[in-house]
Amino acid sequence: MPAAPGFYPRILALTLAALLAVGVWRILSPFAVPMGWAAVLAFLLFPVNLRLRHRFGRRPGIAAGTLTVLAPVVVLLPLSALSIEFVAQISGLLHRLQAAAPSYKLLSSGDLHQFPWAARIYQWFLAHAFLSTDEARTWMISGTRETLQRAAGLGGSFFLGALSSIAGVALMLVLLFFFLRDGDALIRRARSWIPLDEAHKERLFERLSDVTRAIVYGTTMTALVQGLLLGIGFTIAGLASPVVFGVAGALVAMLPLGGTALVWVPATLWLFADGRWGFGIFMTVWGIILSGIDNFLKPMLISGRAPVSALVVFIGVLGGISAFGAIGIVAGPIILSLVLSLILFAEEARGGIGPSA
Repeated sequence: MPAAPGFYPRILALTLAALLAVGVWRILSPFAVPMGWAAVLAFLLFPVNLRLRHRFGRRPGIAAGTLTVLAPVVVLLPLSALSIEFVAQISGLLHRLQAAAPSYKLLSSGDLHQFPWAARIYQWFLAHAFLSTDEARTWMISGTRETLQRAAGLGGSFFLGALSSIAGVALMLVLLFFFLRDGDALIRRARSWIPLDEAHKERLFERLSDVTRAIVYGTTMTALVQGLLLGIGFTIAGLASPVVFGVAGALVAMLPLGGTALVWVPATLWLFADGRWGFGIFMTVWGIILSGIDNFLKPMLISGRAPVSALVVFIGVLGGISAFGAIGIVAGPIILSLVLSLILFAEEARGGIGPSA
C-alpha cells in the first residue's frame, strides 16, 4: 500500500525536530540549574520590576539592570550564608550524635532509667517491632546519621553546589537580567506557538499563571515563613541547631499532614523532659501559633487564585528534590501542577470534567 502524500516529508521533519530538541537539551542541560534559579528569582521579582519600569519611564533595561545589581546583595549573599551555617550546624549535630551513646552510656535498654519518659517509649517500640535492643540502637543511630549527612549534602548544594563558581553566578545574573527585561516578550512568543484560538490561549495562560503563583507565593512562601519563625523559636528557647530545624520545618510545612508540628512537638517534649518548663510552655504556644499561620497567610498570598492540592505539592517536592536537587523544592510542584492543569484544560475543552489541580 503506497504511503499517503507528504508522509515521508512529515516523518523527516519530525525526526529532524527530535534530533534538534535533543541537541538543544544537551547544550542547555549544564546550565539548567542556574537557569532555573534565574527564572524563580525573575518570577519573584517581577512585581517589583513592573514598578521600577513605571518609575524609570517604562525603560525595561534600566529596571532589570537595577534589580540584577541588587539581587546578589539582597538574595544570593543571605542564602549563601544560610547554606554555610546550615552545613556547619549539621556537622555539629553529627558530632553530638556520635558522642551521645558514650556520654549517656546508652549501651542497653536498662541505661534508659536516666530518662524515664524515653524508657517507656523505647519499651513500647521494642514490644511492637521485630528488632532486638542492639538492632534497634544501631538502626536509630545509623538512620539518624545518614539522614543528617543527606541533609548536609542538600544544604551545601542549595546555592553553593550549582552556583559555587563565579561563572555560575555570573550566568545566573545574566539570565536574570534578560528574564526581567524580556520575560513578557518571551511569554508572548510562547503563546504564539500554541495551536489554539486566542480565547483558549487566554484561559490556558491564566490557569497556568494562577497555579504558578499559588505554588510560589502560597505554598513555598508560607513554608519559608513558618521555617523562619520556627528557627527563631528554637533560638529563643536555647535549642541547638536552629537553622537546621528551621529548614526542616520549612520542608515539612509542605506535607499534607503534620506540618511544622513534626519538628516543634518533639522539641517541646525534649524541653519538658530536660526540666526547662518555661521554655517548654513557650515552645508549645509558639508552635500552636506557628501551625495556624498557613490558615490565613496562604489564602492572603494566593488572593483567590487557583487552589493547589496538598498531595500534588508533597509529591512534587519529593520528586523535584530527587530529580533536580534543591531547586526541585519549587520546580517539582510547579511542573506537576502545570501538567495536571494542562490535562484538566484538555478535558474541559472536550467537554469533560477533570479533578482540580
